[in-house]
Amino acid sequence: MEKTTRGARKLGTPKEIAPGLFHWTSVHPEIGVRVHSYYWSSERVLLDPLLPEPGGLAWLKERGPPEHIILTNRLHSRHSAKLVAAFGCTVWANRKGLFHLAPELKARPFDDGDTLPGGIRAVEIGVLCPDESAVVIPQARAAAVADGVVRNGNGPLTFVPDELLVDDARDAPRVKRELKAAYLKLATLPWNHLLMAHGSPWVGDGREVLAAWAGD
Repeated sequence: MEKTTRGARKLGTPKEIAPGLFHWTSVHPEIGVRVHSYYWSSERVLLDPLLPEPGGLAWLKERGPPEHIILTNRLHSRHSAKLVAAFGCTVWANRKGLFHLAPELKARPFDDGDTLPGGIRAVEIGVLCPDESAVVIPQARAAAVADGVVRNGNGPLTFVPDELLVDDARDAPRVKRELKAAYLKLATLPWNHLLMAHGSPWVGDGREVLAAWAGD
């Protein structure tokens, strides 16, 4: 997982990385590491959101406000409850992870291949956990992933350490092979920008980078 470092761009400050697509980093209050969130303002869709800072709710209201929240796995609800309370957002999550989410979120399920708000396509990754997912945003030429592939800041694609990846270290090689196979399939779809939940987004050639890593 990505630790906070000095000299990095100020945490929580959104940056437009593609037309209408904003990215920011925040320190997760529960796990104490930097995580990444996204807002596709043209369709008012948040991905795995912690609030941007400063003035997160006001910033979002000025650029929306958001109407939908899409979670790439059940552990990424983050500030969803605050956003539902403030804006009445609809939360979307993989059906296999709904049991974990707080009832007050009233999350709606998606399945592999479903079309979500904004024409976003749900892609089930699985392997790491049943609800591990990716989503493809055709109009933004982007794909967002959860925890099966990460970056340390601006470093190369990798996996989380084995002790976080699996319960039994003997399972690590199999899990890595199966995750890479799932990401190779994701890389056959048309998109350019790779939006990471853990690590900086890979803007421009993310699909090619993911395909090369998964095929290695």
